[in-house]
Amino acid sequence: MKRIYFLVPDIATTKKIVDELLLARIEEQHIHVLAKRGTPLEDLPEANLLQKSDFIPAVEQGLALGGSTGILAGLVAVALPPASTVIAGGVLLATTIAGAGVGAWLSGMVGMSVGNRQTKAFEDAIEAGELLVLADVPSGRVEEIEEKIAQHLPTVEIEGTEPRVPAFP
Repeated sequence: MKRIYFLVPDIATTKKIVDELLLARIEEQHIHVLAKRGTPLEDLPEANLLQKSDFIPAVEQGLALGGSTGILAGLVAVALPPASTVIAGGVLLATTIAGAGVGAWLSGMVGMSVGNRQTKAFEDAIEAGELLVLADVPSGRVEEIEEKIAQHLPTVEIEGTEPRVPAFP
């Protein structure tokens, strides 16, 4: 899945885009709309905390960093006292899992309080009253969807795509 960003000037055009995406068989759960605070989105699919914050990239980074730290701590713990191989393997596994878990949890908490890095470039346009539509589409259909939207709604600016979208949000 890849995420396509559309910067849209108004609610009416946004509704047309969402309708086009639904007709192109993009499920509503894969369409997200970001707007200025206080803008009534009516029946449009509003972006949730996962799209508005940096939660997912932060968890990924915390998982990697915490797991690496846990492995190093486990290697140090195994190297210091004379331990049997079975106990050493258990210590190494336990510290790696604990480090990855703590790292992911702490980074996730920080990521929830930080705005999404991908949407920072659009903050000025959103504050000016435009709407940002995020559509998660299969990788092979990105060009098809972009062409379909541009063909029916030439005023919409396609701002680009995100290289990949995690499967679980």
